[in-house]
Amino acid sequence: MTAYEVLEIGALDEWRAHHGGFRPDSSRDGRRVVDHDLAMQYIGLTANALEPGEEAGYWHTHSRIEELYVFLSGRGQMGLDDEVVEVGPGSVVRVGQDVARTWRCAPDGTEQLRWLCIRAGGAELPHLPDDGARLPERPMPW
Repeated sequence: MTAYEVLEIGALDEWRAHHGGFRPDSSRDGRRVVDHDLAMQYIGLTANALEPGEEAGYWHTHSRIEELYVFLSGRGQMGLDDEVVEVGPGSVVRVGQDVARTWRCAPDGTEQLRWLCIRAGGAELPHLPDDGARLPERPMPW
């Protein structure tokens, strides 16, 4: 068995066809829980797509993990505790433990809001990766 896996989740315009969630009662169209498909140990990932005007419909918090939202297309908003921030392509939002969060695609938008949500927990990451090692003697494969 190798220590890597490859999964094709489709182009951005195909993400709405995904249907998934962390539990059957939280599954919805436009969500794929990638870490259910891959053997991930330390991080989690969802690929998401909402139609214009569609919203999460709930607030949530995490007590042990943080999330990183990377917005790829469309326009929308995130509710973060008592604030609302605008998000769109290139927006990256880190949400720490115990911060209430929710999101929606802009009601007057013309395209889906698509984003990746990366979840991680456990020990803090070092400022500079201290476990990396360059392999200058290894030839490039192409």
